[in-house]
Amino acid sequence: QVQLVESGGGLVQPGGSLRLSCAASGFPFPFSMYSMSWYRQAPGKERELVARIISGGGNINYVDSVKGRFTISRDNSKNTGYLQMNSLKPEDTAVYYCNARRPTSVVNYWGKGTLVTVSS
Repeated sequence: QVQLVESGGGLVQPGGSLRLSCAASGFPFPFSMYSMSWYRQAPGKERELVARIISGGGNINYVDSVKGRFTISRDNSKNTGYLQMNSLKPEDTAVYYCNARRPTSVVNYWGKGTLVTVSS
């Protein structure tokens, strides 16, 4: 059974940091073959792409609002992806979801999300 399990969310003050993890298991192909993305959905808003790291790790993209503050990475030996979030702002408050997809497939795998709340 394919699973993506996010962890690391919580309550943090503005300017603080969090590191999200996404543990993958049960994939039909090696985890390294999957592009991995982080999305977020704030209350009353649509889900948006935050960051993506292409299979192989050579191509990384960020939404403009997090550039310079967030870093996406992956450890294929651990089947795990990460999102390091620094200088957090209240507008970063959202449920963060992990997504995995092989570039040649239309099948998307999603985690259940982890809540990040940035508030003083």
